[in-house]
Amino acid sequence: MALILGLESSCDETAAALVRDDRTILAHKLAGQEAEHAPYGGVVPEIAARAHVEILGPLVEAALAEAGATLADVDAIAATAGPGLIGGVMVGLVTGKALALATGKPLVAVNHLEGHALSPRLADPELEFPYLLLLVSGGHCQLLLVRGVGDYRRLATTIDDAAGEAFDKTAKLLGLGFPGGPAVERAATKGDPKAVPLPRPLVGSAEPHFSFAGLKSAVLRARDAGTHAPEDIAASFQQAVVDCLIDRTKRALAQAEGVTALVVAGGVAANQSVRHALEGLAGDAGMRFVAPPLWLCTDNAAMIGWAGAERFSAGLTDPLDIAARARWPLDETAEKVRGAGVKA
Repeated sequence: MALILGLESSCDETAAALVRDDRTILAHKLAGQEAEHAPYGGVVPEIAARAHVEILGPLVEAALAEAGATLADVDAIAATAGPGLIGGVMVGLVTGKALALATGKPLVAVNHLEGHALSPRLADPELEFPYLLLLVSGGHCQLLLVRGVGDYRRLATTIDDAAGEAFDKTAKLLGLGFPGGPAVERAATKGDPKAVPLPRPLVGSAEPHFSFAGLKSAVLRARDAGTHAPEDIAASFQQAVVDCLIDRTKRALAQAEGVTALVVAGGVAANQSVRHALEGLAGDAGMRFVAPPLWLCTDNAAMIGWAGAERFSAGLTDPLDIAARARWPLDETAEKVRGAGVKA
């Protein structure tokens, strides 16, 4: 059985994990940066990169100690090589390169999105290719046909903002705290999802893509009107996001023939309202619904280690001169969509 050391540093979570290709997670160490970024209401890239530099080495040592292993026991080093905040990505990738060079072990440069895309297979041994994936996070909102390791077809993406970004901006607008997604979800439990009339961009349209910029603007107008409680705005916003995700995913399901399951991954997949709605959609379609455990939805090194294990088993390794990438689409053949700031 192959043992993979996984490293993750693409945003504001620093993590190291040891994962075997039989899906055993021997160790996982993670350090968050909530306190560092909270005063700014969002992630500051330079602060994040410096924190990664300080903590990644000790996390690797702690993971090895917890697993009772040494670098000599590791079969390959898997590190996130993008997409993400380029300073943080470089910290993890350079660390992975250094460890690979020093030990003579192969390097597996992992696309962070592939880590999310394959993480449900880490949690569910019965999940087979192909499946329809809703990848929904702070930087991405996509529907992908996952046909195999390294084989992805993008069916839809966002033409402006990602759903997770909309959650974060809504939390900031309403003064709910950081990180924004969990803060909005907590506030929504105390509000009325029908209290504030908010738009559902692109719902019902023939265009397959997502859009959340207009929804963010509507939240700003609702806040400035001063007639609604923050909890009601939060609940109404969350319901609008759910409605958009369900409508777009339902459209993709009608096009995705032969899929074995509807799968969700990414940070927003931890939202219970999103999960429940998608589970209902899958049930109506007569197929399985698969979602990773909550801790595997947010950024972590176990998913990077697992994606590394899947790629290593397929004979896919990378040279030490591979570059870090701020943007790195899973489906590099997908056509560009209209709109600026596309999260492809």
